[in-house]
Amino acid sequence: MSRVFLAPRRVLQSTPILSCARRTLYSTRQQFQKKDNEPKLTHFGFRDVAEEDKESLVHKVFANVASKYDVMNDAMSMGIHRVWKDQFIRTMAPGPGTKLLDVAGGTGKNIHRDSTAQVTMVDINPHMLEEGKKRFQSSPYANTNQTNFLVQNAEHLDDIPDESVDVYTIAFGIRNCTHVDRVVKEAHRVLKRGGRFMCLEFSKVDNPIIGKFYDIYSFDIIPALGQVIANDRDSYQYLVESIRKFPPQEEFAQMIRDAGFSTVGKGYEDLTFGVAAIHSGYKI
Repeated sequence: MSRVFLAPRRVLQSTPILSCARRTLYSTRQQFQKKDNEPKLTHFGFRDVAEEDKESLVHKVFANVASKYDVMNDAMSMGIHRVWKDQFIRTMAPGPGTKLLDVAGGTGKNIHRDSTAQVTMVDINPHMLEEGKKRFQSSPYANTNQTNFLVQNAEHLDDIPDESVDVYTIAFGIRNCTHVDRVVKEAHRVLKRGGRFMCLEFSKVDNPIIGKFYDIYSFDIIPALGQVIANDRDSYQYLVESIRKFPPQEEFAQMIRDAGFSTVGKGYEDLTFGVAAIHSGYKI
């Protein structure tokens, strides 16, 4: 009968192959632990920052520009943003008693274009909301009980119940959020069945000739205007960079559908050659 000899345990432990395997396993474990500890990154303009830092960075931007925000919008767009917002309201067509949630409402320039809806205006930045309250006093809503103001994060509308609003609007605000997909899903949660999601946001210009001039104006003129009018070049440099980082029209329209909304046609309407777009979806 043949005899089988087993190597002593101490010999197996000291073989080069096992030692190498242990080092490889230890190194792999360290790499995974390092990845787990690394912060998740997102964009702040053209900069990569930790997701947990973006909210405070955006907060600082709008705290700095709040008092000059409307003036700068007029200067930056040469007044065209007013035409876009009028079109936004006409497309929305709120009726008497419509429960409207205006998220990232800022200075309230959107809701001041209508006086029939019951409006809750939400913004994460109290400085912007204070400016909105001031302007509210000279709006069609002054001396009425049709409007209230809430400091809330668009990603977590904790004070807004499920299926409680008829129309959800967000204008020139969603691109500043850390998780755009969460914002759209939260909109779907708070809307009633048959309710409408509407977003007005800067978008992508398809025409290369117009796009070239738009880039020059965006990166050379707008930050300079920010310095002259608001004494803050950096904030407006961020704002124009954030426009370029926002998804193009088709991609954002698909994000809206992925959140559970139904869209009519392609789901958006380009404004001024695609400089801005109105996106819309229904909760069916």
